[in-house]
Amino acid sequence: MAYEPTSTPDQPIIQFLDELREIRGASVMKVIASDADDPTYGSSARVVYSVLEEEKIFTVERHTGIILTAVAGLDRETQDRYELVVKATDMAGQLGGLSGSTTVTIVITDVNDNPPRFPQKMYQFTVSEGATVGTSVGRVIATDADMGENTDMAYLISDQEGGELFKVTTDMDTQEAVICIKKPLDFESKRSHNVVVEAVNKHVDPRFADLGSFRDQTIVRITVSDVDEPPVFLPADGARLEVPEDAALGALVGVVTARDPDVENAPVRFSIDRSTDQDSIFHIDQVSGAITLGKVLDRETAGWHNITVAAVEADNQAMVSHSAVSIRILDVNDNPPELAYPYEASICEDAKPGQLIHTISVVDRDEPQSGHHFHFNLVPDASSNRHFTLWDVKDNTAGIRTQRSGFNRNEQNVYFLSILVVDSGPPALSSTGTVTIHVCGCDADGAIQSCNATAYVMSAALSPGALIALLVCMLILIDGFASLAV
Repeated sequence: MAYEPTSTPDQPIIQFLDELREIRGASVMKVIASDADDPTYGSSARVVYSVLEEEKIFTVERHTGIILTAVAGLDRETQDRYELVVKATDMAGQLGGLSGSTTVTIVITDVNDNPPRFPQKMYQFTVSEGATVGTSVGRVIATDADMGENTDMAYLISDQEGGELFKVTTDMDTQEAVICIKKPLDFESKRSHNVVVEAVNKHVDPRFADLGSFRDQTIVRITVSDVDEPPVFLPADGARLEVPEDAALGALVGVVTARDPDVENAPVRFSIDRSTDQDSIFHIDQVSGAITLGKVLDRETAGWHNITVAAVEADNQAMVSHSAVSIRILDVNDNPPELAYPYEASICEDAKPGQLIHTISVVDRDEPQSGHHFHFNLVPDASSNRHFTLWDVKDNTAGIRTQRSGFNRNEQNVYFLSILVVDSGPPALSSTGTVTIHVCGCDADGAIQSCNATAYVMSAALSPGALIALLVCMLILIDGFASLAV
């Protein structure tokens, strides 16, 4: 007795198959049908296989049950699922054999065999020249017939000019190319830009390299619209001017420049922000931008003045710009040098000739301190003295030395030495300073003990008449003081 063969397994069969191109006769899977007849009895248990449906796409080896592709080029994008009915017949397929069938579902899985493609070869967007850096200009998208990660793509700008002004990023949620401003745009310089945007597959399958480049390009034309812009200062980072401190009132300090960047090129008017020049030291011509001197300068009081200049369109007061102007006051030699301190020195009564008493230096309010050279001299009245000399060290200091020995504080306990100091100009300026020198009593080691003057001892050789006259004068003085007291 013959039995009908059955397929294994008993449940529907699902097989996944990568879509392939130019491959025919590829093995898909194997099906096995069992027959309960005695395999040793004739051909009752000899099973052969055949395809009842989709036989144009798949075949089955008659004796093994191996399912093969019958065509070259399964394409998931054309059809992604096949329901294949496979029939198993016993009696080796002879007349009178019994048969059974099963359905094999073959799911075609995706491979990255399709490049990205832009639906349009040109897109157009408009953006204002006042748009800030980072502003989105627009979005474009390339499509990919594949699925899953095979559709992942990156966008780039492939032309140099477009890459300088714009950048493109990928929106990971929508796979769109987002075009943004990279640098400020200027309607007056260029009113439109053609940007070449390229889409590139991230996961390229080398098996399909012969299909061509897995990338595509489109042109994005970006039109820049005009906006009314405020005046632009040149240079943009502010002006730096210089003027000598002895410049006369009304003297030209410098000129600031600003222009309307718009096509209309409207006239510009200038003014000084008085909060930055409350004393009105400077004035500005509203048309030419010429800055002139309004008050006398003194570098020693203020070496720099930082003011703010405003430029406004003559026909639109809302279009205003501000620029910082730094004005350096150049020094002229208008301050004489002076002794750095009210110098005082002390010497012992037994000081030796050539002994250094003190070193003096000077100060000068003019610039530069390191560039001045000072000359020291005793004033003409003091140069003939026989007590002290002045030694110019040539490093802008001078030393005072004794010229003789044998000082006596009872005869003179203090000396005033007048010193003339002259700078190197131009013009050369000078001043006179005084150094006070005290004569002091010292111990054997030269340590100062006292610098107070010793009272002169009155001579005992005065005559009686002179003593009486002196006494009368003292009585008169006493009587006068008493009268004043009353």
